[in-house]
Amino acid sequence: MGERRVGVDVGGTFTDVALAVDGKLVTAKVPSTDDQSEGVMAGIEKACSAAGIDPESLEAFSHAMTVSVNALLEEDGARTGLVTTEGFRDVLEIGRQDRPSLYDLDAEKPAPLVPRRRRFEVDERATVDGIERPVDVDAVRAVADELREADVESVAVSLLHAYAHPENERRVAETLRTALDVPVSASHEVLAEFREYERTSTTVVDAYVGPAIDRYVGGLADRARDRGVPQPRIMQANGGITDADTVRENAVTTVLSGPAAGVVGASAMAAGDGAEPTQDADGEASRGAGEASKGAGLVTFDMGGTSSDVSLVRDGTAERTTEGEINGRPIRTPMVDVETVGAGGGSIAWVDAGGALRIGPRSAGADPGPACYGKGGTEPTVTDANLVLGYVGASTSLGGELSLDPDAAHDALAALAVEAGMDGPLAAARGVHRVANANMTRAIRSVTVERGYDPRRFGLVAFGGAGPMHAIAIADGLDVSRVVIPRASGVLSAYGLLAADEKRDAVRTYQRPLSAVDPADVDAVYASLAEELLSEVSDRDAACVRYAVDLRYAGQSFELTVDVERPFDPTAAGEAFAAAHESAYGYRVNEPVTLVNCRATATVARDAPSFTYDADGDPRKGTREAAFGDGEGDGDDGVHETAVYDRGRLSPGETIAGPAVVEGDESTAVVPPGWNVRVRSDGALLAEVSGE
Repeated sequence: MGERRVGVDVGGTFTDVALAVDGKLVTAKVPSTDDQSEGVMAGIEKACSAAGIDPESLEAFSHAMTVSVNALLEEDGARTGLVTTEGFRDVLEIGRQDRPSLYDLDAEKPAPLVPRRRRFEVDERATVDGIERPVDVDAVRAVADELREADVESVAVSLLHAYAHPENERRVAETLRTALDVPVSASHEVLAEFREYERTSTTVVDAYVGPAIDRYVGGLADRARDRGVPQPRIMQANGGITDADTVRENAVTTVLSGPAAGVVGASAMAAGDGAEPTQDADGEASRGAGEASKGAGLVTFDMGGTSSDVSLVRDGTAERTTEGEINGRPIRTPMVDVETVGAGGGSIAWVDAGGALRIGPRSAGADPGPACYGKGGTEPTVTDANLVLGYVGASTSLGGELSLDPDAAHDALAALAVEAGMDGPLAAARGVHRVANANMTRAIRSVTVERGYDPRRFGLVAFGGAGPMHAIAIADGLDVSRVVIPRASGVLSAYGLLAADEKRDAVRTYQRPLSAVDPADVDAVYASLAEELLSEVSDRDAACVRYAVDLRYAGQSFELTVDVERPFDPTAAGEAFAAAHESAYGYRVNEPVTLVNCRATATVARDAPSFTYDADGDPRKGTREAAFGDGEGDGDDGVHETAVYDRGRLSPGETIAGPAVVEGDESTAVVPPGWNVRVRSDGALLAEVSGE
């Protein structure tokens, strides 16, 4: 018997399952549930049933969820208290000077997760050089009494300069943990990094989502234990998995858990022939003129039920960042760099006060869902538009079991057409499709063009339940010449959980002019970080530790992160920084460089499962009318009699000319006129412009 492991990713509409069993890949989708763990176990049962195995025979279980991000978006996290240094009670509310909308005089920042009445001060003082005034433990006990009276469910502690000298903060946290029966998040444990506002915000987020993560992961662990399933390992925002106990203690690391899994899965599945665009003899991308841009790789495009996520993979590694923001609240934790827009299959189309057609961010979710789900929804969504356009068939069964109601979709789009002044439901559907694609195109431009990369030099990897339906049209608009649609693209985030490595990160602020740095001191910092990480991973002998440093020109406000080797070489680090600065901003200057943070990442690699791909039977399912373009061509309304194929029956090497629709259980690929699709040996679809 081969290895058996399962990955489960919870989305806003569906819970996706990827099961590796004896060299085969089995997938499943079930509707997401209010208690996400119920849908997770139902999905595992469904996949195991399809594979003919008992869940008790599973050897590993990896999971990505939306509990923390939902708590932040819906603002229904724990009732949190904040303890900080005297005089710094309002740091969380003051924030930074930047405005949400520069020219909007009525723009407001989101309210702090901790209101002022639940923010408390303690008399203490630390500097970057050491403790100047120790904290009074009796005063902390008095604060604990006030927190108890405020009926808090969690506490965040963020004292001035605790990243450098945490002694006072450690004493406060220990005292509160003894006095209160609630979780306490301390900033030196959450983020040992300077910048008071971001450190406080990140610590508050950790405390705010912590109880929900603890309840959910604990409940899921109990359900898994009762069913004989292995204990879950959880995907973190950094693209690596870790054990359940770790994320229960570091809840903030679970933000963007699902999108991170998708990027990992896209990188693993897209490897092989056709992952990147070809180049001509002059080094130009095979499509489009102009100077070839820096490097090539993959743009990952994940379109689910409520949103679309875009990221970059270069040199086989997902781009990462330490600066994230959710619902207007900064979070400083290592994470896969993902750009998210509120345009998914369930995103609702509406008309604004100026008469413009808009998409999202409000979503129909799983219940009632789009109008075509036949569950009581009446508002038009992107999925309803795709059904009216013919991309989704009236007889299509989403997830293998959810039947559609085409009349309800037409009614919803007809009502939208009246409100928007359009000529019927087909015109409204075209408008919805076009606006949704424009939103996602802007997201792709934000991670390519706005960072100095030419998207024509990248391959586009499309996944998610709705991604393959929109990807080729989006690529066409960007002059991207190749699109890879991996096998199991509708559950690729779940597959990413099977391929993800175990990963831990640590950071420590160490501010010095680079010219004055003693390399031995930096190596001592790295040695300390490495030991901290190696003591936490599952197999320290198998772990690989990589090092990086945050640098900036003197006087700059923000840093760039560059990889470094040990022993630390300041000259090599400075040159790497200058090259990175030139790549990001187009120039380098002969100015002093400041070292700001030392970073370390420990990785325990896991082999991605490999699968055989077999196809059997006639892939042709028939034809149906589908609308392409804007319908305003020379006597051409854009409606074509379009061939429909069963993806599971397409043989390797087979080529399909557009227009065509390729249907699978989890997702549908739409091939517009002017494009061809070839089936790769691993079952992935490679879409290319016809004749190129």
